[in-house]
Amino acid sequence: MLDALRRDSGSIAARYGFVPTVVGVASARHGFVHHPAGLDLGALLELVSEGRSLSELPGVAGWPTSAAGMAATDADVLVEVSSSPADGEPGFTHMREALRRGIAVVTSNKWPVALHGVELSQLADEQGTAFRAESTVMSGTPVLAALMDGLAGAIPLALRGVVSATANFIASRMALDETYEGALAAARAEGLAERDPTADVEGYDEMAKVMILAGLVFGTQLEPGAVARRGVSGVSREDARRAARDGAVIRPVVAIEPAESPGGGITARVEPVALDRDDPLALVDGATNAVVCRAAPVGEVTIVGPGAGRNLAGQGVLSDLIWAARHAAG
Repeated sequence: MLDALRRDSGSIAARYGFVPTVVGVASARHGFVHHPAGLDLGALLELVSEGRSLSELPGVAGWPTSAAGMAATDADVLVEVSSSPADGEPGFTHMREALRRGIAVVTSNKWPVALHGVELSQLADEQGTAFRAESTVMSGTPVLAALMDGLAGAIPLALRGVVSATANFIASRMALDETYEGALAAARAEGLAERDPTADVEGYDEMAKVMILAGLVFGTQLEPGAVARRGVSGVSREDARRAARDGAVIRPVVAIEPAESPGGGITARVEPVALDRDDPLALVDGATNAVVCRAAPVGEVTIVGPGAGRNLAGQGVLSDLIWAARHAAG
């Protein structure tokens, strides 16, 4: 995203009336550096590409941690793009403290939003500031904006989706009679699967995303234990062949549905499902993602787009940043 801000600042200013100034940057390796007049993004990106310390930027003040630097400085927006582990820290603390100070938050960091999305949204509302997390679900494809803003006033009733590019790529290859092991190797070759693919193939990544959708779209905070989870790693070649014989195709599906209990609420699950070939989610192939949301009085709304890609997450963050700037301007 920093490269986009440097490269496209003129067109962003012309189109949106938004001239961003980056006053502080932090990383786990280099701590926090700050310059109140703004950092030279070209010099900053050059240092990063060369693996050199951010403290070499001229005229900057530095702190050993992000938290210390944030506490000692001020800004209009916090852009939190780290990758927190499943406990959501330190990303959640960064976001909560920023919002408490009335600083807008834009993030692509999944687990803090999965675990605390409702709290963060409410805190932003209380402080009259913005909290945006578009890139946490379908990368740069605007699913949260569509469901939260585009369907504002409608009542979300249920949701189904394919929201893991890696898991869907594997399922798509297996539908072509590839083994699971071969499909996983292909996903690694495409840069979709990590060396340790557990989060993707065991459904943890999808679990975080369905929790985010539950919190931000349905207003219900779910705990990880409340989400039934089964990953694509449990799909065998025979499962895929059986689905094909039945005229179906297996896709890794997340679902949010009304609870059957008298108390109401919602239930959520993550699981590979054999879908009829005319199902909208069955048509989503490879690294493409999709969400089908049923809302009253609209009916079903389907959002389809790429779920992974080098610049997609940055695009989602940039879109949220522009939205936050417009929100601040009134």
